Amino acid sequence: MSHLGIAAGQEPVGVTPVPPGLEESGTRLWESVAEGFDLDVHEQLLLLQACRTADLLDRLARRAEGAELTVFNAKGEQVTAPWITEHRQQSLVLARLLASLRLPSGEDDERPQRRGAARGSYGVRGVA
Repeated sequence: MSHLGIAAGQEPVGVTPVPPGLEESGTRLWESVAEGFDLDVHEQLLLLQACRTADLLDRLARRAEGAELTVFNAKGEQVTAPWITEHRQQSLVLARLLASLRLPSGEDDERPQRRGAARGSYGVRGVA
């Protein structure tokens, strides 16, 4: 597989080895992306956060194994277990981090679809 620079108009920098502290899923994700792409520093930081998030999802999944899906809160109400809610939130974070890297989805050597950054505010409206 050829190495592709992801950021448009910038020279890629070499990818560092797997950062220390990553667990199995994080290490596999790092290696799979670093093997095929030259990432700029900001992309390496996004990838690192994605790897840490993947590891956290594994820990949350292990916590949920065999556990009840609901718990009782301080008010005595039955609610979704916090590790289930956190797993859902971290899944969204991982998806957004990976989308931010704009990696191609197949074996094509074409550049990935150009996507803008997360939407920000649209400006301040005038008050009449």
